[in-house]
Amino acid sequence: MHCARSHLFGSCHGFSTSLEANGEHGADAGFTLIELLVALMIFAMLASAGVLLLGNSVSAQAQIKARLDDMAAVQRASGALAGDLGQAVPRITRTESGTLAPAFWANGEGEGQPVMQFVRGGWDNLGDLPRPSLQKIEYWVRQGRLERRSYAQLDGAAGDEPAALLDNVEAVVLKFRDAQGKWRDDWTPTQPDLLPRAVEMVLTRTGEPPVALRFLVAPGPIERPIVEGATGA
Repeated sequence: MHCARSHLFGSCHGFSTSLEANGEHGADAGFTLIELLVALMIFAMLASAGVLLLGNSVSAQAQIKARLDDMAAVQRASGALAGDLGQAVPRITRTESGTLAPAFWANGEGEGQPVMQFVRGGWDNLGDLPRPSLQKIEYWVRQGRLERRSYAQLDGAAGDEPAALLDNVEAVVLKFRDAQGKWRDDWTPTQPDLLPRAVEMVLTRTGEPPVALRFLVAPGPIERPIVEGATGA
């Protein structure tokens, strides 16, 4: 009986000790205020780093998109110039005021006149309109834009509304390759129907390095030699 009571008391004492141990362990198992603050600080640092990384990624994507759009605009302008100059024809025209204009005319002084004026062929007439298959083309640089202007009629007609090809254009410098293979800074041929063999255009735009574009011009008439003392037309 004594042993049973001792055994029982011992079991009770052991159970009480176990409860006290479990109680101490349960109290130690929770987070203290300092641990919670440290965890929140680490989480805030990770969140800030993630936001910064996401912002940099979005900014980089925006810059890449702007660069690709800019390259596409240059390619579109280059394609328009290549298509027009590649189908140029030796056709002398008249301006709106009635004066004669040579087959290919270039200007490098100010915005009051086009930088290039010529006539191209291959103008499709899908609507069967009363107009020729030739088209007079002008390229202008006005208010920081490279513009293309076309004419429905070759002689004496007013031009259509210009189409902007490039923005932020500061300067355009042209060079012309003649029949002898020499590059010239201006185009003043001895015959009004002569065309250059090629055209180089150097575009300077705001915040961008200069871009040099070269285009072949459709073959035109051969330059006739000037004979001294010759009479007649």
